[in-house]
Amino acid sequence: PPPFPEKLYQKETASSTTSNAPAWSYTDGFVGINSEVITAVGRDISSGYASCDVQGCASWIRSGKSSSHPSSPSYTALLERVYSDSGDITSAFAKTFHLGTQLMQEEKRRSIWAVYVWCRRTDEIVDAPRVEGEGRGMLDELAEWETRLEKLWSEGEIVDPLDLALLDTKIEYSNLEITPFSDMVMGMLMDVPGLGQDRYGTFDELHLYCYRVAGTVGLMSTPIFGVERGGKKGMEEAKEPALSLGVAFQLTNILRDVGEDAGRGRIYLPKEDMERFGVTEDQIMEKRMTKGYRDMMKFQISRARRYYKRARRGVRMLAPESRVPVQASLDCYSMILDKIEENDYDNFGLRAYVSKEEKMMTLPLSWYRCQDISKWLRLPGDEEEEAGKVIEGGN
Repeated sequence: PPPFPEKLYQKETASSTTSNAPAWSYTDGFVGINSEVITAVGRDISSGYASCDVQGCASWIRSGKSSSHPSSPSYTALLERVYSDSGDITSAFAKTFHLGTQLMQEEKRRSIWAVYVWCRRTDEIVDAPRVEGEGRGMLDELAEWETRLEKLWSEGEIVDPLDLALLDTKIEYSNLEITPFSDMVMGMLMDVPGLGQDRYGTFDELHLYCYRVAGTVGLMSTPIFGVERGGKKGMEEAKEPALSLGVAFQLTNILRDVGEDAGRGRIYLPKEDMERFGVTEDQIMEKRMTKGYRDMMKFQISRARRYYKRARRGVRMLAPESRVPVQASLDCYSMILDKIEENDYDNFGLRAYVSKEEKMMTLPLSWYRCQDISKWLRLPGDEEEEAGKVIEGGN
């Protein structure tokens, strides 16, 4: 890709390693990389970056990563380390998603990791435990985080080392838009106690939440996956299935985590559905199984599966090298719904879990679904959702 024009994207002095970006130091750590993340990854991600020329590396990326630059070897090594750390974070928190990325070309895989880490950090700003009276408030941090995003997009400005991967990805994929990133911040606000929502009256309300926190990831990822039919039209056609896949993933999360969310005082299941099946808030908070609750779970699982079917149409719209990874992620994650059924719809006391062995066993089926023969010799249950068909109770 062409380099960022320095006169537009960076206001520098004569030194190529000086910028107006906020200074970062090792003692600051990384925004959104808290003790929970460090524990999950197994090490402090920020260690090892103390003496790195982070702003110099950002300038090198903006200028096109010239191999003739005197610091090119050190900058290359720094960027590789950032991408590697991004992969470790992705693996720690999104094992199924990470498995799918292992099937991708290296360049695309690393960029998907960069996007995931930005999303993870955004989520941690909102959900991380805080001690009242200590440190800055969550809203202040989130506002600053959004400003950082805007400056990265408009000026190529970065603050800490992990920003380097997203900057590199943004330059590499020039059609990557800021809108889904900004929309995700709005989605995270919907989970803030006292500010957002902990109840949803209709599925349309829940669908907006699912778009913001997960459908946006589909829009972030599609330019990286690439589309078979080039140009703006091909990208536009792929958006709706990408959104559907993100919504399907989030609905799956919601159905898997009903018991955990109830423990946090949250009920994502739409009130209109609960009333339809005679399920009350007290019942969910008390985690009581009834026939009505099981019937409601059957309905919710059926709805989620229709989103998966709608998303499946988009797999063939992607660039050939991206189809199997996306199909594999779709197949593996949708198996969580099967596990809920196997648990007799008890998502209060039992967690729907898909083992790594089960995921590996489904990969040949994912590969087959991406082959031309699967168009006329379909696997059982592989009928695709009709384009434009309205899903009951939703969009």
